[in-house]
Amino acid sequence: MSTALRSLDCLLAWERRRARRPAPARGLLLVAAGGLGDAVLLAHVWPRFRALAGPGEPVTLVLRQDAARMKFLFGGDVVVRAVDFHRLRRGFFYRRRVFAEIYALNVRLALSADYLRHPWLDEALVAAAGAPETAAMIARPWPKYQDALDRNRRRYSRTFESGPRVRDKIVRWTDFANWLAGRNDPPPQARLPDAGLPPPATVTAPLVIIQPFSAVQRKQVRPELWRAVIAALPREAEIRITGSAGDFALHPEYRELLDPPRVQFDDATFAELAPRLRAASLVVSVDTALLHLAIAVGAPTLGLASAAYVGEIVPYDPAVIPPRVRFLYADMPCAGCLGDCPFPPERGMYPCVARLDPKAIAREAAIMYEAGHT
Repeated sequence: MSTALRSLDCLLAWERRRARRPAPARGLLLVAAGGLGDAVLLAHVWPRFRALAGPGEPVTLVLRQDAARMKFLFGGDVVVRAVDFHRLRRGFFYRRRVFAEIYALNVRLALSADYLRHPWLDEALVAAAGAPETAAMIARPWPKYQDALDRNRRRYSRTFESGPRVRDKIVRWTDFANWLAGRNDPPPQARLPDAGLPPPATVTAPLVIIQPFSAVQRKQVRPELWRAVIAALPREAEIRITGSAGDFALHPEYRELLDPPRVQFDDATFAELAPRLRAASLVVSVDTALLHLAIAVGAPTLGLASAAYVGEIVPYDPAVIPPRVRFLYADMPCAGCLGDCPFPPERGMYPCVARLDPKAIAREAAIMYEAGHT
């Protein structure tokens, strides 16, 4: 596959070089190939990257197709381009069209926001821009693709050594943006300004939002833990379980959470959920995009996490964590494995997730609800 893509990209680069550009390069392109949660975290540092554009320069943000559902967090002065990475890898005509569109932007500066990069996907998108200036962090080591990543370093005008393999993402991005801008600003708090957010929804009863589902099934806790959380909350609270209809098809055992009359299912989009999150007295979520969105919009948030991303994602670095946020996780000797768990699952969960204490979580949820409701 790598040989075929390399040959294809050489052909496409030759085609692009034959296309004459009508004007000098102008504008900023940022490629960010992470998922939905990464897009929320990037939004906190986005103003730092946005400021690298010159006066009046157009700004384009390339996001993975699924992550583009968070585009409402990046403001109205940026063009968000969603790319289907599966088609980019498998489809000749799609790859050709996407590369041609990026080349046609004729940007002055093209950046990769990713520490973990794929040499034939996000790195190829930066190369397709044909920008006179390009920059990236030195990519995280990846044995499978290391030779290609090493070769690709020559594509960048500048590369930044961003620190150890496991490091808080917001802090890492802050250092990268500082290096690009020649500044030394502290990292931002993980709380987006109210001015850029929709107003809170109007609610008739205290609202609690629960997200039990994760794209990584082994991050999910058992339904009995959620039953304990629901039982610990006062009867006055209206509870919404978020997710999609497909989540219940995959995990029918969670349907019982909807049995109490005060519990409803909510399959709204992230943009639709944002006002409800802002109005919530409490959000309780496994480690997924909704967790990061709830924190970003200022909701009192209790995050139930694995130990896999300790030091990189959850819990947040003390320098960026806002008030009214609590992460609960079971510390393990293997913490920070970044999802490469060395142990077999326990009851369908990562061992660190299986060790979460339902009683302690229910107790903390009740305490945070009272604090958020008063």
